[in-house]
Amino acid sequence: MRALEAGGSAAKIGPFLAENYTLVEAPHLLAPEGSTRNREQALAGADAGGQVVSGQRFDVRRTTCDGSRVVVEADWSATVLMDLPYWDAGEVIRARTASVFEVRAGRIVSQDSYDCYYTSL
Repeated sequence: MRALEAGGSAAKIGPFLAENYTLVEAPHLLAPEGSTRNREQALAGADAGGQVVSGQRFDVRRTTCDGSRVVVEADWSATVLMDLPYWDAGEVIRARTASVFEVRAGRIVSQDSYDCYYTSL
């Protein structure tokens, strides 16, 4: 999470992800169908994300660990750099998030993310 706050590029988060990493995003406001991405797709998304938002911040509310599984609940925010549905460039976007990470040999093998975005509508 701190690597994402520091710019979140593929170079910054890549070392934390296993070669067989999988990201599953539950349906949310910006991706109503949800998504599943492999490591390469997730890293490409991280690089592209720098054109969409800046100043990402995670305020961790709670963590839970059970064996190799780690759950992180956090409040996320960032400044939008372009107009998006529900937000204009320059606005702060906020979400309540929960992510379930599976970790093996010190690297993240899988991540299931559940993001609930706040809007003014």
